[in-house]
Amino acid sequence: MNPILEAKNINKYFLKPTKFHVLKDISLEVQRKEFVSIMGKSGCGKSTLLYILSTMDTSYDGDVIIDGECMSNLSKDELSRIRNEKIGFIFQFHYLLPEFTVLKNVMLPALKLGKQSRATIKKNALDKLELLGIADQAHKKASKISGGQKQRVAIARALINNPKIIMGDEPTGNLDSKNAKIVFDVLRKLSDEFDMSMLIVTHDHDFAAKTDRIIEMEDGYILKDN
Repeated sequence: MNPILEAKNINKYFLKPTKFHVLKDISLEVQRKEFVSIMGKSGCGKSTLLYILSTMDTSYDGDVIIDGECMSNLSKDELSRIRNEKIGFIFQFHYLLPEFTVLKNVMLPALKLGKQSRATIKKNALDKLELLGIADQAHKKASKISGGQKQRVAIARALINNPKIIMGDEPTGNLDSKNAKIVFDVLRKLSDEFDMSMLIVTHDHDFAAKTDRIIEMEDGYILKDN
């Protein structure tokens, strides 16, 4: 079976203020259902790599292949479709819309994709919130819930279109150890029971140690992959 995600010889340059080679010949694979963490010091390129792999950054050399399809030469609309259908992204900062309810925040990506009725999307959103143990918060405004709850809402939002892979940029970075463990346990369950792959950038050694594989980066290179 082909991997859910492949990167082949990815090179990335920042051009301002001076030309800087930030990612150097990066190649990796993530298998289906695999839970992979990426670690490395600040500035080593791990978040830059994640944004390329998630198709949000398209200015790079090399190939990104998602679910067997190469991302090179696809239009912005085609990349947007793939992002919406196949990738769920969790940021360090949850980026919820504070004036909307928790439920509406979770529904938004599915409403944007437009493949299901509003009633179906609402039911799916409530199911995701139930899975994450926060269905009781559904009708509160996002501004009125705790930080740990907000991050679980952000995960529910990332799940609403049933993606093949979840990518996260420091999803536990702003959480205390109790809430960080809750978030890890949720991601582990999604990988084990719902066949989703995980690719998570983290500084948290305890988090990374519990994943299937750790990719270590340094100065734009992959140092270790085991």
